[in-house]
Amino acid sequence: MEKKRWECSALPKGWQMEEVTRKSGLSAGKSDVYYFSPTGKKFRSKPQLARYLGNQMDLSSFDFRTGKMLMSKLNKNRQRLRYDNNNQTKGKPDLNTSLPVRQTASIFKQPVTKVTNHPSNKVKTDPQKAVDQPRQLFWEKKLGGLNAFDIAEELVKTMDLPKGLQGVGPGCTDKTLLSAIASALHTSAAPITGQLSAAVEKNPGVWLNTAQPLCKAFIVTDEDIRKQEELVYSVRKKLEEALMADMLAHVEEAVSEGGSLKEEGNGNDDMETV
Repeated sequence: MEKKRWECSALPKGWQMEEVTRKSGLSAGKSDVYYFSPTGKKFRSKPQLARYLGNQMDLSSFDFRTGKMLMSKLNKNRQRLRYDNNNQTKGKPDLNTSLPVRQTASIFKQPVTKVTNHPSNKVKTDPQKAVDQPRQLFWEKKLGGLNAFDIAEELVKTMDLPKGLQGVGPGCTDKTLLSAIASALHTSAAPITGQLSAAVEKNPGVWLNTAQPLCKAFIVTDEDIRKQEELVYSVRKKLEEALMADMLAHVEEAVSEGGSLKEEGNGNDDMETV
């Protein structure tokens, strides 16, 4: 390799530029450029050089390869700086006092803060963001065709709905109705009453209340509550019996293992006695 070093006139006094040219290999004839500070520190790129110099020198028009200032870039930077200064002096003040609105899409209702030099700032929320977004008509139909599987990857049987629950809308099946009611119970804190308007059966596209599931208005009677309590009681009873049977099976297994170990121990004693 051939090295040449000289003082760089475009940089402050004491800075040197070094050019290393390769003489052999696949990269023969290619050269690399390095810069050395007055203290001997080596710089391999323009960003490193700019970070080291900081505010001491503007390197936007500096050509790292040749070590010279490009006059074309220097003139453009001067013209741009002059243009920006003129616009700042001639520009009109911004008299708009409305609060800025966050433009990024977010699922959370985030407040927008206007930062000024006054200590009496208060966090204000955008009223449009505070209101829940409107829902699409018959959005529950998107849940159609979705099935639940257990840990053994077997299809879970769909539960039967009471006869008092009837669907509303085009193509509303029992599965769609079940998904709509389950979604309403999880996503809404309001009571589930169904579609109270009688006109929804004639024209659901106009009179449908999107805050309620796709079902007709229904009333939960005392008989429905009693049947549900009996169902829960029977399921709990079956679970109790299954747990008891499992516990007894474990106890019996432990007793049988203890007996076999005892017999083996007696057999070993007899063999030692003989």
